[in-house]
Amino acid sequence: MAYLRAFGAYLPSRVVDNREMAAATGADPQYILRASGIEERRFAAPDESVASMGIRAARNCLENAGLAAGDVGLLLASTSSAEYRFPGPASAIGAGLGIQGVPAIDLPIASAGSLFGMALAAHLAPAYGHVLVIGSEVMSRVVKLHPAHRDTAILFGDGAGACLVSAATGFALIRDAVLASDGDFASSLRLDLNAPLSMDGRTVIMQAARKIPRAIAELLERNQVAPAAVGAFLMHQANLNLITRVAHAIAVPEDRFFLNIHRYGNTSSASLLIAAAEWCEQHPSPPCGPLVFAAFGAGLHWGALLATVQPPISR
Repeated sequence: MAYLRAFGAYLPSRVVDNREMAAATGADPQYILRASGIEERRFAAPDESVASMGIRAARNCLENAGLAAGDVGLLLASTSSAEYRFPGPASAIGAGLGIQGVPAIDLPIASAGSLFGMALAAHLAPAYGHVLVIGSEVMSRVVKLHPAHRDTAILFGDGAGACLVSAATGFALIRDAVLASDGDFASSLRLDLNAPLSMDGRTVIMQAARKIPRAIAELLERNQVAPAAVGAFLMHQANLNLITRVAHAIAVPEDRFFLNIHRYGNTSSASLLIAAAEWCEQHPSPPCGPLVFAAFGAGLHWGALLATVQPPISR
């Protein structure tokens, strides 16, 4: 068995609202809001990196878990915006936490990487004890703030999130996960060498709107959980319109889906973990019952994970 022990997050201090984004891209501020649900996003400072933000999110997560970095047995780090082709940020994050020698694995899966990391951690925690999953992104450096790239540039922001998966105890038991990939549409969302992020928005939205509800439905059906019984859906914050479509497809109220996209935009692999960290902060004693995590990203990769909040142990 494996448990969700804690979440953490770090957001850069610079706030970029839709008026500033409009000045750079030529997009009307109200158009940005209608098209995405985004009001503002965060941009990293010049001296901040994928690794440095990942370290800060990891420290926040460990503090929330009441553990030290030395307790971590394995580190998984996801990013799509690393500063180098290699090495990836995982080993640098480990070094920054002071846990050199602990295995650190990179998961270069844009947007869905943190979900894949959580699912892998659930299988690896029995062998490694505490598995730290990190998603960190500086998307502002891989998009082009130019009118020609308007529809992509307006969506993204920077940030980092972290999750600690433990073998022995936690606030929620990880019960199951559905993961999937489809390389036939890989070219629709990609980051070429020496080029800004490229996205065929119509194809990505269409595929996500079909594949995420199917993954959630498969996960819930095989675990005999009704969609209406799920206490909260914590989803990659890609686009408000997509989240709304997913809610309608599985026939649950929209307010069952936690939202923070209006404040941070799409932070790719970091967004699911940032959302989970904020949800946990708002629910320090979460109600018992099922939670569903879901994400969709480049590859194409997508999936859903089911966890059940445990009743407090009586003493």
